[in-house]
Amino acid sequence: MAPGDPHRDGRRRTVTEVNAVTDVKAAEARPPALAAALSGFEDYLTLERNRSAHTVRAYLADVGLFLTHAQHAGISDLRHLELRHFRTWLGVLDEAGLARSTLARRAASVRTFMDWAVREDVIPSNPALRLRAPKRAGTLPAVLNQGQAQALFADGDARREQGDPGQLQQRAILEVLYGTGIRVGELVGLDLDDIDTERHVLVVVGKGDKQRTVPYGIPAGHALDDWLRRGRTQWVSENSGPALFLGRRGGRIDPRTVRRQVKDVLDDLGDTAATGPHALRHTAATHLLDGGADLRAVQELLGHSSLATTQLYTHVSVDRLRRSYEQAHPRA
Repeated sequence: MAPGDPHRDGRRRTVTEVNAVTDVKAAEARPPALAAALSGFEDYLTLERNRSAHTVRAYLADVGLFLTHAQHAGISDLRHLELRHFRTWLGVLDEAGLARSTLARRAASVRTFMDWAVREDVIPSNPALRLRAPKRAGTLPAVLNQGQAQALFADGDARREQGDPGQLQQRAILEVLYGTGIRVGELVGLDLDDIDTERHVLVVVGKGDKQRTVPYGIPAGHALDDWLRRGRTQWVSENSGPALFLGRRGGRIDPRTVRRQVKDVLDDLGDTAATGPHALRHTAATHLLDGGADLRAVQELLGHSSLATTQLYTHVSVDRLRRSYEQAHPRA
């Protein structure tokens, strides 16, 4: 096309729009009707659905992105939305190269928002009912193999003997994440009285403020004991409260700190695509199933509301078994 071609210029504006649409902070001031709807949806998620602060932020971010896109299209009231507005929005994000899983999540958030708007009589009908996002890619989570898991803790054994609070806590965090499969948000929320050292269990508050009891093993028990006796006592301050794991200034440790530390440790292992705390959760689930654990028990341990989510790890186990068979069997 020629440089001045209107179609080309239109495409350029669309891609430019992506940069604004994908940044909530860059959104223009909301028209009163849209602002009121977003505020009402926030109250619904927080007060009626009792969603966690993290979940509420994620929903509001996704919906906020769509509303900003709608504003650019001249929409100032939800009643003026049509299916084409939602499809155009997803098309813009797809052109920007967003992952299919991200597109699927954002579409689901917007459908939930519009369903709420219908129930609250904000709009007479839901124009997003027929909205379809690309299916999520069927990728399997990266996990550590048994040898890598052993190497992960072998190095920590030597460093633990030095008695540095940071090393003691890092070792305890790694042991708890791998030994229980809990989420990083659940880990940083642990308090001292959430540990039952006699029964070797943790009381964890998961998604939707659901509480569950999770067992931990002897190595995790030793690491926790070391941290509590030799590490936490050096970092504890008036800001610590009942928090189990602490930052260097004595307050409750930040999830970002945990993610960064775990990533660094896993990166040091070398030959693995596993990265971050969630990789240890995937690894724990996979190794449990590899060892013959019951699927329902693993579901309860991980705090999955749906068994289908837990079944993903059976695919990981089968995939690993298939690779081993193909490498080892002479007639594979």
